[in-house]
Amino acid sequence: MAILSLQSVCKEYSTDGQSVRALENVSLDVAEGEFVALVGRSGCGKSTLLHLAGAMDFPTFGTVSIEGLATSGLSDAQQTALRREKVGFIFQSFQLLHTLTVQENVELPLLLAGKPGALEIALERLHWVELDGLGERYPHQLSGGQMQRVAIARALVHSPRILLADEPTGNLDTTTGTVILDLLLRLTRERKTATIMATHSHEAAAVADTLVVLRDGRIAEVTRR
Repeated sequence: MAILSLQSVCKEYSTDGQSVRALENVSLDVAEGEFVALVGRSGCGKSTLLHLAGAMDFPTFGTVSIEGLATSGLSDAQQTALRREKVGFIFQSFQLLHTLTVQENVELPLLLAGKPGALEIALERLHWVELDGLGERYPHQLSGGQMQRVAIARALVHSPRILLADEPTGNLDTTTGTVILDLLLRLTRERKTATIMATHSHEAAAVADTLVVLRDGRIAEVTRR
């Protein structure tokens, strides 16, 4: 069974009294251990699809399911728990809190959820992304690649089933971006996550198992390698 399933999904927004359809009849299944790259021009629907996949937004029509649960049918508390426990998010701008240390940034989701063992889990995740010994530093003391690895460690603290990455290499140079892509691919394989990455870069997309080309809110092409 697919970890993530979108079936005949449409998403409409109201702008100045007019309805704008951001996604049109999109169907896509993503299995555990599968790395999917979403590519297409700005405004084609990549970010909208990511938001729907992470239960940050909900379809106007159609169904988005995570491990068989339709996101639209859940209560607010269930939706919050789903996002917190099943989904990890990685952003182009890292979104680290600069008043917190690296270790504190990674711990924070666990502390907010009241989970025990936050320090031990944070240190294990930092070890996994090869940032041992940097836990007491602050984000401004890190390189861009290191900050993105902190963001990945933070996304992993709940052992999510789905990892969503929105332009994760967009603010990085080519060499550093390659390191981040290798790391995302490794965690997809080793942790059996379903990873969905939105990117403008065809070089970044080349590492994925499945390439999904979006055009004007529709899936124009799917290539499985």
